[in-house]
Amino acid sequence: MTKRAQIKCVNKQPRNDPYDRITHVGGNSTKQWRLTLDDAIGKIERLEWEFFTKGHDGHEQKVIVVRPVGRDPFLRTEADHDTPDNLLSLPECP
Repeated sequence: MTKRAQIKCVNKQPRNDPYDRITHVGGNSTKQWRLTLDDAIGKIERLEWEFFTKGHDGHEQKVIVVRPVGRDPFLRTEADHDTPDNLLSLPECP
């Protein structure tokens, strides 16, 4: 059965660059957790975990893997017409 987890924070290098790649994602369901980007991508693709973010209105946005030709895969939220959402705007993980 696929686990569901809300991504509440990210780590990037360097944190002040809004276009730099996410290195880790994290959250706190029953306890604090943090995964590397590669681990999170693998868990999504193996259908082990489903990740989402929540907007200020509580609306969930599913996190998906994007595999552009000639570039490394990355995570982003599915297109949502109601609210803008961006993993890069989440706070830094501890």
